[in-house]
Amino acid sequence: MIHVLAIITAKPGKRDDILKIFRANVPAVHAEKGCIEYGPAIDTDDMGPIQTRLGPDTFVVIEKWASVDDLKAHAAAPHMAAYAQKTRDMIQSRVIHVLSPA
Repeated sequence: MIHVLAIITAKPGKRDDILKIFRANVPAVHAEKGCIEYGPAIDTDDMGPIQTRLGPDTFVVIEKWASVDDLKAHAAAPHMAAYAQKTRDMIQSRVIHVLSPA
C-alpha cells in the first residue's frame, strides 16, 4: 500500500473554490483502480495547544493506493489533468509526500 499526503495551499481566500472543484472530482478518483482512500481535510477547531494549524488557506489530501502503479495511473488520469487546469491559478503551493508503511 502507498500513502500520500498532499498539502495544498490556496491563494488567499481561494481554498473553498478549490475544494468545490476538488469534491466534484472525487467520484472519478474513487472509481479508479487501486484507490483505497482519497479525500480532503482541514483544521479541526478548538483543539488547543496540541494542534499545529494549517491555516485558513491550506488543506491536506489524504490518499491510500493499493500500489505504486495505481498511484502513477491516478496522476496521469485525464480527470486529474482537468482538475489541475481548473485550479492552477488558485493554488499558491503544493507539496506531495508519497509514503510507504513503516
